[in-house]
Amino acid sequence: MKKSLIALAVLAASGAAMAQSSVTLYGVADAGVTYLNGNDNWSGVTSGNNLTSRLGFRGTEDLGGGLKANFVLEGGFNLDNGDGASGYAGAKAGEGFQFKRRSTVGLSGGFGEVRMGRELTAAYNATARYDVFGSVGIGQSRLWADGGVVDASANATAVTTNQRISNALTYVSPDFSGFKFGLNYGFGETTASNSDSGYLGAGLTYDNGPLSLGLGLERLKSGANSVATSDIDAWSLGGSYDLGVAKLLAGYRQSTVDNFAFASTGADAKRKGYMLAVTAPVGPGLVRAAYNRYQDSQTGTADAKADHFAIGYIYSLSKRTSVYGTYAYLKNKNGGTRF
Repeated sequence: MKKSLIALAVLAASGAAMAQSSVTLYGVADAGVTYLNGNDNWSGVTSGNNLTSRLGFRGTEDLGGGLKANFVLEGGFNLDNGDGASGYAGAKAGEGFQFKRRSTVGLSGGFGEVRMGRELTAAYNATARYDVFGSVGIGQSRLWADGGVVDASANATAVTTNQRISNALTYVSPDFSGFKFGLNYGFGETTASNSDSGYLGAGLTYDNGPLSLGLGLERLKSGANSVATSDIDAWSLGGSYDLGVAKLLAGYRQSTVDNFAFASTGADAKRKGYMLAVTAPVGPGLVRAAYNRYQDSQTGTADAKADHFAIGYIYSLSKRTSVYGTYAYLKNKNGGTRF
């Protein structure tokens, strides 16, 4: 039996080389007190209610001719207890700090930017930016919830994609008169077919004055290294318009699971929903409000539905420090508990 091994070294940087580069240490520390009232009441100190608590390093080196090398290493942590079990599939209480938010190395220039490693998908970046609660806290829209994180607590089968992709090649285009696009290809890294457990996604954005639009397209293949036990296709659309006195925002997302394992008929399953939101500057801070409708069609029985309303205010003490408050109400329909 003959085996062939091929390796392509795209970018490497030694410690000595990095000493000549611009390296920045950055982070966010965010904690609050949360009270939940549902079937059971709960209260406690929570981390990342307005922005995810994180610590990161970013570096760039000018290679000349408009070409730059760069890297980003970023990990989340829970400020309430100090562990690193923050925002990734399979996170367990007590785990140490990991660069699970982003770990990439890349090259940028007039052609755009090429990166390798783990990061948010282009589809997520294109449309989740319209969530006025920033995908964190009790007010966040569940349209862009991480499938590997959320669904694992309810059943063994994810019904939507993850926010981040590992083992990925990413391309981000330069700006074309307000248009930009990004592409991700995530290797499944299995010994089965090349497409097994793989991911392919794209995001297209348009920003011009008060108008902003975004489109996301994704496909996650099932396999040994995938949260999906059946192939998942997802698409999302979002937009906003800034009126000056207020900004109006909206979003829609739908995920379809082929031959869903828990469906009584073996039919496809769908998770879909929409969001309507508004923000308005008031004093030194910002008022934000959002309404979400979620719907799951999984079992061939009655659809699971929920309405989610949230309102909050961020008061800026300085450019870097703020206090905030959020109230959210979520109502499951038809006696359900899925959301």
